[in-house]
Amino acid sequence: MKKLLIIHTGGTIAMSEDAETGSVMPNPNNPLHDVLRTVDYIDLVVEDFLNVPSPHMTPANMVHLAKRIDKRVMEEKIDGVVVTHGTDTLEETAFMLDLILETDIPVVVTGAMRSSNELGSDGPYNLFSSIRTAASTEARNKGVLVVLNDEIHTAKNVTKTHTSNIATFQSPQYGPIGIVAKRGIHFHHHPVSGPRFVVPSVHKKVLLLKAAAGMEPELIDAICQTPLDGLIIEAFGQGNLPPATVSSFRTLIEKGIPIVLVSRCFNGVVQDIYGYDGGGKKLKEMGMIFTNGLNGQKARLKLMVALEKTSDRERLQEIFNH
Repeated sequence: MKKLLIIHTGGTIAMSEDAETGSVMPNPNNPLHDVLRTVDYIDLVVEDFLNVPSPHMTPANMVHLAKRIDKRVMEEKIDGVVVTHGTDTLEETAFMLDLILETDIPVVVTGAMRSSNELGSDGPYNLFSSIRTAASTEARNKGVLVVLNDEIHTAKNVTKTHTSNIATFQSPQYGPIGIVAKRGIHFHHHPVSGPRFVVPSVHKKVLLLKAAAGMEPELIDAICQTPLDGLIIEAFGQGNLPPATVSSFRTLIEKGIPIVLVSRCFNGVVQDIYGYDGGGKKLKEMGMIFTNGLNGQKARLKLMVALEKTSDRERLQEIFNH
């Protein structure tokens, strides 16, 4: 019999809706404990690590969670891990775990869009699907996985695409890598592994900005006066910015602040194509770092982790190529 570690962190999957007010709030007693008592085909070890709404999660929480998983896996001969989590920041926690976990056993992150006592609650089913996935031999060495709504996604590519629909988690560019079916877990793609980092903690301050038409350079000038270690910009299209902002971004680069460029589009990668003022080619020549398809929130976490290892621009570019 396989032994799985179930770690709860809170979120809608562990909340209840008040019948009178309609307010959804955390429970003092996790309702998932009753759900897990019905599982008798796997040895489950359960830990209430946190009980917070996912907007309350921080990078420090994520690192602490990763260290806890690695410690328990090493000491207790765990075969797989399932983390329950709120959906708002689920993709960020999953990606952070993918970056820094040292174990190669299956680790699955799941959640729910409906609270535990709502009609059609999706939490129990997503939890059972995640347990089955984490117990699957084929799930090993595929990085951290996200399982909801019968689909298996990679932590790198998955993102929340709808505010309330239970099919909110999608991988826009590549799709899921597998499905959960009644008769088994089926993988139809094998993800390319990215770099992993061993970090005791993350302390770097990295800001995230989104480009908009006519973006005010005063905003960037204010950031130039703010102590920070790095900056992520969600740029237009293939990696372009309003020309009025370029001078301010150049000032940051000259100060030694790494600036990482991602696209605000769901699909595609940033490239140094356009040679006009503010175009990607000019930005690359100026010293901006280009990513390979990450969204802004994940690029922020990756830069925070990478800066614990190096501040060299060429090395950072190499890290973001993967």
